[in-house]
Order: sequence, then C-alpha cells, then structure tokens
Amino acid sequence: MDDDDDDVPQLSPHTLAALQEFYLEQQQREGMKTSQGFNQYSVGSIEEDWQLSQFWYSDETASCLANEAVAAAGKDGKIACISAPSVYQKLKEQDGKDFSVCILEYDRRFSVYGEEFVFYDYNNPLNLPENLLPHSFDIVVADPPYLSEECLQKTAETIKYLTKGKILLCTGAIMEEQAAKHLGVKICKFVPRHSQNLANEFRCYVNYASGLD
Repeated sequence: MDDDDDDVPQLSPHTLAALQEFYLEQQQREGMKTSQGFNQYSVGSIEEDWQLSQFWYSDETASCLANEAVAAAGKDGKIACISAPSVYQKLKEQDGKDFSVCILEYDRRFSVYGEEFVFYDYNNPLNLPENLLPHSFDIVVADPPYLSEECLQKTAETIKYLTKGKILLCTGAIMEEQAAKHLGVKICKFVPRHSQNLANEFRCYVNYASGLD
C-alpha cells in the first residue's frame, strides 16, 4: 500500500451507506422522469431549495389556488405569480384555457419556462422589465419568501404596481396584521398546505370576494 493512501479521507460505513442511498434515490428519480414522460410543469419538477426559503404547496393546495386565480382573473385574464412557482406550474397544466400567466422568481432555474419567467428580487421591488406594465394583471398571486415585515412590505410594492386590484397573498398566520396594513387583505377560511410539514401556520389573504371562504 502506498503511504500516500493514509492522507485520503475515509468515510465511515454509516456515512458511505447514506451517500449510496442518496445517489440511488437520485438515479431513480431521474429514471422516473425519463420513463414516465417528464412533465416540466408538475409541482416538484424543480426541487425545493431550502436555502432560498422554498417550500412547495401540496398538489391539492396548488390546484385550489390556481383554480381560484383563474376564476378571479376571468375570461382572457392575466395572472402574475410572485414567488409562487407551484401555483404557476398548476396554471400551466391548464394551458389552453382563456388566461395568460407569468412567474416572477429569484431562482433562475425557473428560466426554463422561457419568456414567462421574470427574474425578481424583492429587495428591488420595482426593478421590472418594461413589458410588465403598471396595473396590467387581473390578479396577483404572491407568497413572499420570508416571514418578515420588510419582505412583505417590499413584495407589496410589486403587487400594488402590477395588479388592477385583486390580490391573493399566501404567508404566515403571524403576518395577518402586516398583510392588512400593507395590502388591505383579509384572512380566508381556506388553509394552504405544503408538501413538507412546516412549523409555521400558513394562511391565504384576499381583498375581494373569493372562493376560498
């Protein structure tokens, strides 16, 4: 044996087994995507990045919010999804219906969705492309990435700039007072669920007569 081998880090049997299991699961996921005819718009097709505070809705919740957005937007309506990619994905699964949608998102992985993707950083809430005209969307669906008043306030600037009036906000129950303050929205009876169980209770808020009550 070469003496240099002593300098090579050795994984414990437990760590090695865990690593092998991770790679096996990754291979199986990729195999399923190939064999089942991968749907790029399915919720979870782009995996959560917890470092970006990403937590996808359950399939049922994403469908419910997408259907509400379509109903609120009306025929030939325009829908903007701010930091709510799973709602965007559910809307795209309904492609062909009488509405258009775009996704404003910080995570550039979503640029795979082409012209409908708009890079968005809530720290620069009005740094938007020229084609996103003020008050040009029938409804804005937003899920600010962080449960802080600063994040909500800055995202609210974008929402108010884009919407003709209707707002569907999803954020923590603890943000109820701030949501009312910055956007004039009220809490709904419908309780959104995530694919991962979160410690913080989430709620939906609207400023119009919705189907979420």
